[in-house]
Amino acid sequence: MEFGASIFFTDYSITPAELAVALEERGFDSVWAAEHSHIPVPRKTPAPGGGELHNRYYDVMDPFVTLTAAACVTRKLKIGTGIALAIQRDTIHTPKLVASIDQVSASSAVSRSASM
Repeated sequence: MEFGASIFFTDYSITPAELAVALEERGFDSVWAAEHSHIPVPRKTPAPGGGELHNRYYDVMDPFVTLTAAACVTRKLKIGTGIALAIQRDTIHTPKLVASIDQVSASSAVSRSASM
């Protein structure tokens, strides 16, 4: 069985690097980052669980940036977006961004294992 954690990374949450290290040390398999880039001014849909929309929806950081930080400090932890709003992203830059994360994280893991 595999276990992962999902989070809205914000400037007031645990950092992606800190969480990734803690998860890997505890045997978790993955970390998932949320994306929520657009919030309409006249919100007609109620917030999950009711009440006002929680600040984390407004304050969430870019998932690809946060996942890069997580990938660069771990060796085996899988990373993923809980939701990636592909239609709201550039269709050329998004795949390049994902490929770049793959390359940066793979090279950082190799350099860490070589220095150990």
